[in-house]
Amino acid sequence: MADVAALVRAHWTRGAPGRDAPGELVTALYRWWVVAMVLKILGATWDICWHFRWLRDDLAPPHLLNTVGTVMVIGLVVIHSYTGIGVDKATLRWMQWGLGIFLVAAPLDVINHRVNGLDITAWSPSHALLYLGTGLMSIGLLVGWNRYGRADRYFYPVTCFLWFTVLDNFMFLNQHQEYGVLGLAAWERGTPYAEDSLLQFAADQLHRPLDYIAVENFTLPTPDWLYPSWAVLTGLGTLLLARILVGRRWTATTITVGYLAFRCVAWVLLAAAGFPISTVPFFLLVGALAIDLSCQLVTRMRPLAGAVAVTSAAYAALWLQHAYIAAPPSDFASALYVVVLLAGLWGLFEHLGSGGVRRIEQHLAAVRDWRVRG
Repeated sequence: MADVAALVRAHWTRGAPGRDAPGELVTALYRWWVVAMVLKILGATWDICWHFRWLRDDLAPPHLLNTVGTVMVIGLVVIHSYTGIGVDKATLRWMQWGLGIFLVAAPLDVINHRVNGLDITAWSPSHALLYLGTGLMSIGLLVGWNRYGRADRYFYPVTCFLWFTVLDNFMFLNQHQEYGVLGLAAWERGTPYAEDSLLQFAADQLHRPLDYIAVENFTLPTPDWLYPSWAVLTGLGTLLLARILVGRRWTATTITVGYLAFRCVAWVLLAAAGFPISTVPFFLLVGALAIDLSCQLVTRMRPLAGAVAVTSAAYAALWLQHAYIAAPPSDFASALYVVVLLAGLWGLFEHLGSGGVRRIEQHLAAVRDWRVRG
């Protein structure tokens, strides 16, 4: 750490993005990004189960843990912005916009709770801005690491972790249903996870007594088609894009194993501490395996055949998990349109992976040059 601080001090001068710097300094900055994102993910994971037990508390420990990670992110973005080290213009813009949106969304979320009371769903406008900001930062990290971290011996593991942050950011929304289905079952057993004041608050928002409908609205407020559709299109869609852009076999499976391992460890620790527990989306692993295997198909066949294989495998695995373990309520008929949408995404991702991103960047650069000349 002392060596890194000395390198930062030695290069603490104003510089344009893309500035030359020692490789060990660039690598160290991105590793600090990993630490910051780990803290944010840990805080968010703890936070969602916290809110299935107690009423909101702005200074709750999960919020404080997430804030530590956010403060580190602010410091890193300041370093990149001022020195120009470890980023190009595109990377820096992704980071700055992501952080800016997150910092605007955080107080808006607090104000929303003050004005409208408890926001008892992960699916809300203020929460969406938080996810958007985090997602943009993750994209910036992936772009920057891909361009500046290739010489590092841990390039592939860090790349997988950064894709893990994107996957976790998307799948975080589905955790409401994953906690909710077990929370509703606990209430039906007469041993609710949530304290009485939280359940009563949820009932009061509906202007009805504390009954099954009130608790169901709190625990499972979204339609049944949303859970599987979101998991396949955004969760497995993220893994598909990672597999195409990284270009290594079993990338999707590797990222998914890491994500599920994290969810299982978090499950054990939170359960041991007496917090509510959730289902774990094990069906994603079957979908990830189908992605990695489908990427071996002939190029022309991949978008359609791959989409059919991945959607069928994921929905079948979800049905089995629902039947033999536990899973949120799901409308399996949604597979009929999910497969079409996934095929479209697959085709787009194949285009990006074959140089579409570079062509888009060249087009934008040409437009900027035209405007300057004009």
